Amino acid sequence: MNTSRDWEKVIRRIELLMRLKSFPIAFKLLEDKEKLSEIPFMRRPKQRATLCQLYNIVRNFDWTIGATVDDLLEPMCTSIIGLSDLPSFIKDGTFRSIVWTKNRADGKKYENSIPRIPMGKYEAIAMAPLVYNPFDPDMVLIYANPAQMMLLINALQHEKYEVMEFYVVGESSCADAVARCYLTGKPSLTIPCYGERRYGHTQDDELVIALPAGMMDQALSGLEALYRKGIRYPISMGGAELDILSAFPESYAQAPLIEALRGNDNRLLIGVTGGIASGKSTVSKMLEELGSPVIDFDVLSRVVVEPGKPGWQEIVDYFGEQVLNDDKTLNREKLSDIVFKDMEKRKKLESFTHPHIGEEFVRMVQEYVSEDPNAIIQVVIPLLIEINLQAIFHALVLVYIPEEEQIKRLMDREKIDRETALDRLRSQLSIEEKRGYVDFIIDNTGTVEDTQKQVKELWGKLKELQKRRD
Repeated sequence: MNTSRDWEKVIRRIELLMRLKSFPIAFKLLEDKEKLSEIPFMRRPKQRATLCQLYNIVRNFDWTIGATVDDLLEPMCTSIIGLSDLPSFIKDGTFRSIVWTKNRADGKKYENSIPRIPMGKYEAIAMAPLVYNPFDPDMVLIYANPAQMMLLINALQHEKYEVMEFYVVGESSCADAVARCYLTGKPSLTIPCYGERRYGHTQDDELVIALPAGMMDQALSGLEALYRKGIRYPISMGGAELDILSAFPESYAQAPLIEALRGNDNRLLIGVTGGIASGKSTVSKMLEELGSPVIDFDVLSRVVVEPGKPGWQEIVDYFGEQVLNDDKTLNREKLSDIVFKDMEKRKKLESFTHPHIGEEFVRMVQEYVSEDPNAIIQVVIPLLIEINLQAIFHALVLVYIPEEEQIKRLMDREKIDRETALDRLRSQLSIEEKRGYVDFIIDNTGTVEDTQKQVKELWGKLKELQKRRD
């Protein structure tokens, strides 16, 4: 059975970021049971089993499993996934009242509250570790502890936020995960029931969530974004009796900076960003000609590492004199080759330069505002989103070109091959992902005249935004 995409990359990354103990399960409903034979490494239960046993076999035994109505032990299982109806003694509450409710009336109420996939459409189910690309799933089941689940929910809410509601019917909890996810098309988290813990070996600290397959990229994107902001698993403890300010995410420390930079006057602080070779300097020049003073972080990054300055000294102490030219200035090309291929070294370099750039940034903003309290100040920062500075600005502008155009321009500009250009691009967020963070987009794919027209329209919108702040 063919898949429409390679699932391995996204699943391996999610496993790493969440530190999962068991495989995420690809879950698929099949209209034709004969399709089971088309799935590689397919196994069938040797005896009739419950759904919770099959979940355990897939996520912990690393097996691919398929089942029809004849392979499953109880109608409670088969009715939840739409393979059969319930017998009358279950429908009327008798079965539930044997153990789980005080009387038949409560048992019937219980039974009627359980979500079920409608009968008649499907003949079989298939499950497998999704990392092996067994098939395109309808949904993905992930088992994790409460802290891991909290992180996953935060990730799903990072973009296109909405409140998430989850349910617990009690016993038969797989209905809350699988059937409810199917019926609503939304993530569904629940507490695994007694049966799943006794027969499916679900651990005391485990919860389960079912995600529509189409939301896996959103989940990964959110996890990556939170990781960059310092929200990670395992969660380091701050200490119940300590001053916890030092344990807050670094981004929380931006609050005083935001207040100072935005001020109480009518200034407008605009963050301008983009990808490598997208044309940020071109757009910035056009905005400057319209009256917007510019602060360019690329320029500041050179100023703060001039020979003899503290930033320069910190870099030389760490990387050695191999990154210097004969005149003691930084060899930026050599330094770039080192950090573009090593995330830890890149973070180290940023720790040397960013504080000094920040100091110069604040000084320049105050200087411009002292000259004109109504200034629309543009701040050009290539890695604005990567270093999580977006909250500082009143609005964000993205200078956009498609990735293929980025590669072409970068190769032409730097006289490098395609693979080297791709390495440079991979060191930043993709240009497509950046679109979701910004307020305005300048498409710099066309002619200079096309771009200039967009910039003039943007300038008008910024003026309107400034008026609304009066």
